[in-house]
Amino acid sequence: MSRYDRQIKLTEVGLEGQQKLRNAKVLIVGVGGLGCPAAMYLVGAGVGKIGLMDHDKVDISNLHRQVLFQESDVGRPKAVAAKERLEKQNKEVHFQVFEEPLTIENAENIIKQYDVVLDGTDNFETKYLINDACLLADKPWVFASIYKNEGQLSVFNYKNGPTYRCLFPKSTRQNISCESTGVLGVLPGILGTLQAAEVLKIILGKGEVLSGKLKLINMMLASEQTIKINKRPEEIERIYKEGISPVYIDCDLKNKERWYLDVREVFEQPKPKGKNVLNIPLNDLTLRYREIPNNQEVFVFCQSGKRSKNAIEILKNEFGFHNLKNVEGGIETIIDG
Repeated sequence: MSRYDRQIKLTEVGLEGQQKLRNAKVLIVGVGGLGCPAAMYLVGAGVGKIGLMDHDKVDISNLHRQVLFQESDVGRPKAVAAKERLEKQNKEVHFQVFEEPLTIENAENIIKQYDVVLDGTDNFETKYLINDACLLADKPWVFASIYKNEGQLSVFNYKNGPTYRCLFPKSTRQNISCESTGVLGVLPGILGTLQAAEVLKIILGKGEVLSGKLKLINMMLASEQTIKINKRPEEIERIYKEGISPVYIDCDLKNKERWYLDVREVFEQPKPKGKNVLNIPLNDLTLRYREIPNNQEVFVFCQSGKRSKNAIEILKNEFGFHNLKNVEGGIETIIDG
């Protein structure tokens, strides 16, 4: 037990606590800016089983904040690369890799296998999905969110405490991700580490868990505050009664006659309506490029305009497409409202 000597000496841990950590199972949904530092500290603490769930691949733009990855990992599946890196840190930990997104179909079945869920995602749709599945499976989950220089942190569904829907009953239409707003890498590092601390407190049954509270951090102002979250029983009962409630936000295109290629993930909102809208996520382009018209102009879009630009380069260089036009500024520039 010399590996864990420094934390076993703590009265809050001891040998009994270390055994609790060894027996614990934690699912990390999203191995990115939040999930990477959280995983490193949970592995270091000796959590026995960790699930790594991410369907994305490592991009060069990830490296300034997603600290598990190196330049040689660019293009590789994040969950696989993370597992290989973490195994070198602690060979005693068992890892389970999920190279797939969390969906309505798989959420309950996967989450029920774990004791705690750590949210490393950057979109509202998946956070609502985690919330509903954890509520139905009676599992606590640790939430964090980033916007520019600000961060939010809380624990939901812990010992009959408030849920994410108690704090945010309704979703906003637009996701705010690091891709579109930018972020200094240290901020998700701070929030991810704080998430790991909440997970450890939950497992150990020690300390004051951040349930019923929302911690707000502004890195540039060096300020913190904590606000109370009021429980909304009607939101909780609705999920018990109706099951997982996916977030769908429809919108109309300004020009419905054009052909569009949406390279966002299937869960990203809002969803433009129209018979000429084709959704092929960026990672699936090389498999489904034949579905894209090549005899007329096609407008390619994502949330911000960055992934769509990358998609056009792939389709042009690898498959000879010359009829694609990037939607600068992303989906918000081509829809009404």
